[in-house]
Amino acid sequence: MGEAIGFVSGKGGTGKTSLCAGIATVLAKSGKRVLCIDGDVGLRNLDIFLGLSGEEALSFLDVCSGNYPLSAASVHPQYPNICFLTAPVNCAPEDISPQAFGEFLLKAKSEFDFVLIDGPAGIGEGMRLVAEAADRCILVTLPDPASIRSADRTAQELEKMGIKNVRMVVNRVFNEVLKAMGKNIDDLMDDVGLPLLGVVPTDPNISYAAAQGKPLLKYSHFGATGAYKRIAKRILGLNVPISR
Repeated sequence: MGEAIGFVSGKGGTGKTSLCAGIATVLAKSGKRVLCIDGDVGLRNLDIFLGLSGEEALSFLDVCSGNYPLSAASVHPQYPNICFLTAPVNCAPEDISPQAFGEFLLKAKSEFDFVLIDGPAGIGEGMRLVAEAADRCILVTLPDPASIRSADRTAQELEKMGIKNVRMVVNRVFNEVLKAMGKNIDDLMDDVGLPLLGVVPTDPNISYAAAQGKPLLKYSHFGATGAYKRIAKRILGLNVPISR
């Protein structure tokens, strides 16, 4: 049985989607079978960072509702270990049955090593749908005051939901911002109250790769890519030190 990991964030613009795509490609390159699900109902961007924006794809609701088999998920042309289901656009998260979504994920985990779900930003029903169905969650935040406050609020909401397997990734870290705040990464962990899974430096190559329709791993081997590789190893249970 594989593992379902939900990517959540307290606010938009934290780089949650690019992180999800980057970790998916690293896991696939290591030989793992990965199903990527865009769980941001009504707003879908995961395909862009996977380099699949020009590809046709079923929505996860098409499969969840039984209209199509899981085997109909799109296969990544460059990473055949990655399959992809996009988000539905003509419905709201409230319209999706949590029970049906959970049963769909159980089947997906029987066929894939990892199911990565890029959830919507914020603490609404979309986040709840993803977080309650996932085996663990990765909370993505930026190192600025507004993002940290939102991450803290999201962590509290996850705790109220009874979701305990949550770790934090601090994304787009720029040391000058931390210095201006008078804080370090350990301080941010204390502010949010979650253990740290990884730190990702700010990297313009993420935007450059997306603009060219490429996965970041095909565009750059440094910066954020190196951080994604280290985070993926930790997800696999390897003991990799975290640079603060």
